[in-house]
Amino acid sequence: MCGIIGYVGAREAGPILLEGLRRLEYRGYDSAGLSIISSEGRLCTVKEAGKLAQLERVLEEGMPPGTCGIAHTRWATHGAPNRENAHPHWSRGRDIALVHNGIFENASVLRSMLIDLGYAFETETDSEAVVHLIDEAFKDNSSLEDAVVAALDQVVGAYGIAVVSSRDPGKIVVARKGSPLLIGIGKNGENLVGSDASAVI
Repeated sequence: MCGIIGYVGAREAGPILLEGLRRLEYRGYDSAGLSIISSEGRLCTVKEAGKLAQLERVLEEGMPPGTCGIAHTRWATHGAPNRENAHPHWSRGRDIALVHNGIFENASVLRSMLIDLGYAFETETDSEAVVHLIDEAFKDNSSLEDAVVAALDQVVGAYGIAVVSSRDPGKIVVARKGSPLLIGIGKNGENLVGSDASAVI
């Protein structure tokens, strides 16, 4: 099963996200990744196919700095279990990242509509369509929350998502419909989100 973990607060997000991913390993997965917004406002995404140890090896070369981020372990449903299809997925400007559990049932319809609008797809997943929908919705909405709401109005299916954006930094927007997702309140203004209580306790 796929797993989601997110953190926003005063501490460095990377180590907290990795620990959350370790606690989700028991669910089974075929790839893992994370996205962190740096203090300079840049969104950095790192993802790898295989076990969490492979992602950790890449991050040994340099963990992206920042205090807000999301991470994911994927169990493939749409597309091969490879690095390209691993989460998080990003917008064409690399300034929005999304992690997703569940299935977007109308993904092929959304994909066709977005291709007609000029979007190019890099993965075989249903999730990538929704990050592009959020990108498109940002044209008419000033906040990440409003863009996510507008995008999800067009979606059919069950989902739990977490989204971050360097266009509206310092927050994680989450939504769920028929897929578990919980929010954890930490100390000193920090908050967490997870698809499993074990990831946030």
